[in-house]
Amino acid sequence: MEPASADLQPQLATWRYPPPYDFYDGDVEPVLNPERFYEGRDGDDNLIGFYYFEPKPPDLDYGLGLRPDLTGQGLGLDFFLAGLAFARERFKPRRVFLHVAEFNERARLVYERAGFRVVSSHVRTFERFGKVPFLTMAEEGS
Repeated sequence: MEPASADLQPQLATWRYPPPYDFYDGDVEPVLNPERFYEGRDGDDNLIGFYYFEPKPPDLDYGLGLRPDLTGQGLGLDFFLAGLAFARERFKPRRVFLHVAEFNERARLVYERAGFRVVSSHVRTFERFGKVPFLTMAEEGS
């Protein structure tokens, strides 16, 4: 895993997911803190997704996105766990937190399979989507 190259954000801006996942289209919100992004690549050096790490010592917020054409193929858990292993090694957090849109059951199930559980909820407001409920997840037992 490598820090994001200069061409990552322009590539992400072209990503289009089917509804309701179009909430995650790459050009929905301006990118904040691009230095916190890392590229996920396959063995042929093709971009397959991204990871986002926001240190909040002693904890860490973790975000990720899989390329739209790769979603729904059972790749999510391995992709998620690869980023989690990197986060633990690189940032050594006490706890890792995720924030996922409440409607995104597909992602929530992946995170639950990795041992994460809902610990709280909150609402964020977006210009394009209005108020969106989010779930905060953390590893069970942490």
